[in-house]
Amino acid sequence: MSKKLTKNKKKYRDKISHNKKYSLEKAIEIIKKTNFVKFNASVDIAICLGIDPRLPDQMVRGSIKLPNGIGKNTIVLALVDQERELEAKESGADYVGLDYIEKIKSGWTDNIDVIVATPSVMNKLSILGKILGPKGLMPNPKMDTVSTDIKKSIEEFKYGKVFFKSDRYGIIHSSVGRISFSNQHLLENIKEFMRKIIQSKPSSSKGSYIKNVCLSSTMGSGSVSLDIKNFD
Repeated sequence: MSKKLTKNKKKYRDKISHNKKYSLEKAIEIIKKTNFVKFNASVDIAICLGIDPRLPDQMVRGSIKLPNGIGKNTIVLALVDQERELEAKESGADYVGLDYIEKIKSGWTDNIDVIVATPSVMNKLSILGKILGPKGLMPNPKMDTVSTDIKKSIEEFKYGKVFFKSDRYGIIHSSVGRISFSNQHLLENIKEFMRKIIQSKPSSSKGSYIKNVCLSSTMGSGSVSLDIKNFD
């Protein structure tokens, strides 16, 4: 099986020109043709930004609800007061309640993807900053994980709302769907994601903002560079 996979990868890798910029439609076709894994692979985007990642005011971060979700069950922990626990459970949260604060202090985060909280409990979470911060799980108003409308927040993240944040190299990495998605659904997700990134350009960033955009799939045959004119 591994030998066949290697032959397939080599066959299609030679067809991807790393000096060429592809249209979004063509790139999606290539990603699908060069995917050979048997599981429902993630389709990922990498965006190289013309920012100075050393400057705090040029960090690009936020969240976006993609029109077709990401094809993944997002595990949500809701840290809310007791009177809102039922609302959080009915909204789809997998774990609910302030009892989880003590569990987190003991090292528990299980397979949590997102932690949402109401503003009223944030003063109780400050002790968790050193644990949740490095994992990217600390509730933050800028990431829409601190909200008075806890029902809306939970439902959006369960549906497939995603976070994005530029890394120390000024690159944003994110999933934009699954290989099983139709070409049209992937197209819609990618365009919406890029629209949000463009809207998030820091006012202090000068010159070319979007430098390079690539698509790839989990264990696929390489990344495909996109023509940034796709997003004018």
